[in-house]
Amino acid sequence: MITNKEKIIKYFESGIKKSKDFKIGIEHEKFLFNNQNNKRIDYSKIKEMFAALIEFGWNPILEKKNIIGLNKGGKNITLEPGNQIELSGDKLNNIHEACAESHDYLFELKQVTKKLNINIVSAGFDPISKLNEVPGNPKQRYKLMSKIMPLGGKLSLDMMYRTCGTQLNIDYDSEKDFIKKFKIVNSIVPISIALFANSSIIEKKKSNYLSYRSKIWQNTSRGGLPKLFFEDLNFEKYAEYVMNFPLLFIKDKENFISGEKYTFKNFMDGQIIEIKNRIPDDIDLSTHLSTIFTENRLKKYIELRSMDTCGWDCLCAGPAFYIGILYGNLDEVYELISKWDKDKIINAYLEAPQKGLNTQLMNKDLLYWAKTLLDFSQKGLEKRDIVNKSRKNENLFLNHLQKVIDNKTTNAEHMINKFSKNEDLNELYDK
Repeated sequence: MITNKEKIIKYFESGIKKSKDFKIGIEHEKFLFNNQNNKRIDYSKIKEMFAALIEFGWNPILEKKNIIGLNKGGKNITLEPGNQIELSGDKLNNIHEACAESHDYLFELKQVTKKLNINIVSAGFDPISKLNEVPGNPKQRYKLMSKIMPLGGKLSLDMMYRTCGTQLNIDYDSEKDFIKKFKIVNSIVPISIALFANSSIIEKKKSNYLSYRSKIWQNTSRGGLPKLFFEDLNFEKYAEYVMNFPLLFIKDKENFISGEKYTFKNFMDGQIIEIKNRIPDDIDLSTHLSTIFTENRLKKYIELRSMDTCGWDCLCAGPAFYIGILYGNLDEVYELISKWDKDKIINAYLEAPQKGLNTQLMNKDLLYWAKTLLDFSQKGLEKRDIVNKSRKNENLFLNHLQKVIDNKTTNAEHMINKFSKNEDLNELYDK
């Protein structure tokens, strides 16, 4: 049972691994559209799709007899609020393995979507649908969240129903290692937003943003980039942050109930009468940690959350970029970012969704910092020197980002250019 702060600290400590055992976990979300009418698919179509994927060896995950996801080995496909689907990948050893996993998944998905007349959109924000056009599903927590979330952030429903991101999960070998990594990933959020921007079209028009998804997340309940995250944030400070953070919901047997008037500390102190004052366990803590929607967060690993979803050709670029920095070249990057001013980082964070690589940070534009960090990442991946069957190391996955920097053009600009020529919706779908 989680009865005090020390238990939460121990939870974070249980994630510590030896550096030789570090893993990589990638999560990526996709929008799904009916190719007959360009509308987002509804839950009945999801059920058809999941049934077809079961033929590839996936197993159903049920909630009150409703299918809400699939699993196979260490991989999960989960259903998001607006029927986006997310692959939560297995914990893998390197980018070669992680990328192979994504391409295996793509192969299966393509067979199924083609058969069911479904189109995929790999973008950070739904470029076609209005919010009231997006169908929901019977997943219980989403019904509750749809009521609660808008109270704390005016664009929270857009986050739930109209955004898709790519997340990366990484390990730490000590508290000190966590502190360094967490400070780096929070400091470079503006660069991440700009470099991976891919949500420039909304409701079939230019959004006037390069990453409208990031703008959404800045106006989402329980989200953002707290100033606390730029301190030397150890496990104890993060535990205090978690304890005092409001609950979103509490799972009571098979039901979800609102937790909005309580903090996790109230839960620990047995003060929630709706669940007969029971004390939280590790599962309750895990649920709570997953409802803190900041740009990065701590579980038993660090989860990086500031990248827009992108197409299959660039899917592995973001994880490779971060792994080169965090697993291959940590100290050099830490030395760089430790000189940055947190107020200037936060200002760049607020401007990056609109200005992209032209955003200023520490008297340089983000293009300069992106190039600098890419160089650090390349060095880090070379140092790791993990090769595939063709004897190529993980650097090969950075080619996409090198093109972005050389051409000063992100996926967001490509999307604008492609779509603006003739406003053909087919230009928005994955090829």
